[in-house]
Amino acid sequence: MPREVRERQMLDAAVAGFARHGYQAASMDDIAEEAGVSKPLVYLYLKSKEDLFTACIRRERAALVAAVRGGTGDGERAAEPRHSDAERQLWRGLCAFFAHTAARPDGWSVLHRAATQGEPFAREIAGMRAEITELVTLLLGRAAVDAGCDEEFAEREVSGLAHAMVGAAESLAVWANSRTDAAPSPKETAATLMNFCWTGMGQMIKGARWSPHR
Repeated sequence: MPREVRERQMLDAAVAGFARHGYQAASMDDIAEEAGVSKPLVYLYLKSKEDLFTACIRRERAALVAAVRGGTGDGERAAEPRHSDAERQLWRGLCAFFAHTAARPDGWSVLHRAATQGEPFAREIAGMRAEITELVTLLLGRAAVDAGCDEEFAEREVSGLAHAMVGAAESLAVWANSRTDAAPSPKETAATLMNFCWTGMGQMIKGARWSPHR
């Protein structure tokens, strides 16, 4: 069997095992049995449990970021979007994010848990968040500027809004995947977040601000 096929089988089994039991409790014996290989072969290919978990994180991280970028259409045709284009890109990116996390719940569980398992795992997750947040910041900034918003708003508010949106998306993905009855569709979950974030941003662009002194 080709090495890449064997490694994919091992990673599939490892993602399922880590999602089910967590990093500390997952057993290399169980992972090897699930993959249909011997434990020495797992160590031959992936050296250690830490290396195996890191490989799982990197594979799932790359797949998720690729899905989001594919959804937004980030690339040449997105170079100079109008306001409506930026909004549509953000919507499609969110739909892609929630569709991916729903289709690969074990992979999402591994990513969601990894940040609490210490270095170097937390660093991998921080890198993933930075990639996605950078993309969201770009889209929100374009939307704000194209809507005639002053540069001070775009510079001061957009980055914070992007971080808030990414954090909310992660939380909603956990919530949606934990539902056992009447689970929302990816589009329904994306619409919830758009209503929460985009509508609020629209009011801020128009000059409406919430203040604790009112």
